[in-house]
Amino acid sequence: MRRGGIALLTLIVASCGTTQSGPTTSTPTPTAAATPVATLSATPSATVLTPLSIVAMRQRVYPGSALTIEQRLAAGANYQQSIASYYSEGLKIYGLLTVPDGPRPASGWPVIIFNHGYIPPQQYRTTERYVAYVDAFARAGYIVFKSDYRGNGSSQGTPRTAYGFPDYTVDVLNAVSTLAKYPLADPSRIGMWGHSMGGNITLRTLVIDPRIKVAVIWAGVTATYQDILFNWHPPPGSGPPPSAPGSNWRQRDLSQYGTPQQDPAYWNSIDPMAYLSDITAPIQIHHGTADTEVPLAFSQKLATQLQHEGKSVEFYTYPGSDHNIAQGFSLAMARSVAFFNQYLK
Repeated sequence: MRRGGIALLTLIVASCGTTQSGPTTSTPTPTAAATPVATLSATPSATVLTPLSIVAMRQRVYPGSALTIEQRLAAGANYQQSIASYYSEGLKIYGLLTVPDGPRPASGWPVIIFNHGYIPPQQYRTTERYVAYVDAFARAGYIVFKSDYRGNGSSQGTPRTAYGFPDYTVDVLNAVSTLAKYPLADPSRIGMWGHSMGGNITLRTLVIDPRIKVAVIWAGVTATYQDILFNWHPPPGSGPPPSAPGSNWRQRDLSQYGTPQQDPAYWNSIDPMAYLSDITAPIQIHHGTADTEVPLAFSQKLATQLQHEGKSVEFYTYPGSDHNIAQGFSLAMARSVAFFNQYLK
């Protein structure tokens, strides 16, 4: 079946319990207001409570801070954009902020927290990459905030991989709290978008914080640690080099805990895939079939497991499209905007 020149391979809608050949809406069950993180249940039992464990991250506090405008940038088509900053664990983190033109709605503008994928931190710049992505969401009437993460670009701190350390997820959770306090934003209408590594951060955030009302993931590293450790061979340049800070997390954890088969309790404790039953937000997933950086199987497995858990999920594939879904960008973005509109407007 083709739509707009791109084949829709599968669309899974969990509430129907079947694989659909075309879009079908379902009724999600997100909470209506911010809920304390501690109210979510802990499914796996861990022998060790490490900083990356889902239980430990739920027990932490993410106060965020005031959002400070650091530099005004050229205006977009119907929105203003700036470089802004906030604080996460005492570190000054920069980000790209867009705010729609026009009078503030009574409850504030809906928000999309934008989680970018891996870019060498020393090469990262706030205003580069993902320009068309941010523009599309900003034009649709959303406050968009793209956090740079610690150690990326001008942000303070040491960059460490999202798969072995909680740092980037902590920065994103503090960004959520910061935007929830922002006077122009509606704290009850916060969604999240993530690409590649940012998809992993998005999924981890979803099982920690039910304030996120809807999420869209493009080509996400949404896989079990068994798959991340043994079934993923990303090409050079798509992840931190062996000498980068925190790049030894695989050796560290394998030497201390063994493989996921040897110590499933530990590996499940840090794996958001083990907590999918706790997700309250509807999720839309996109992946190109020609992606050579993140396996299509990662998204397929996530969609299948979300369906099994009875969650509201849509899954689209794009034949011949790469990791950025460049060959199906317009259609994927249109679907993403429509999905956010459905649940945030």
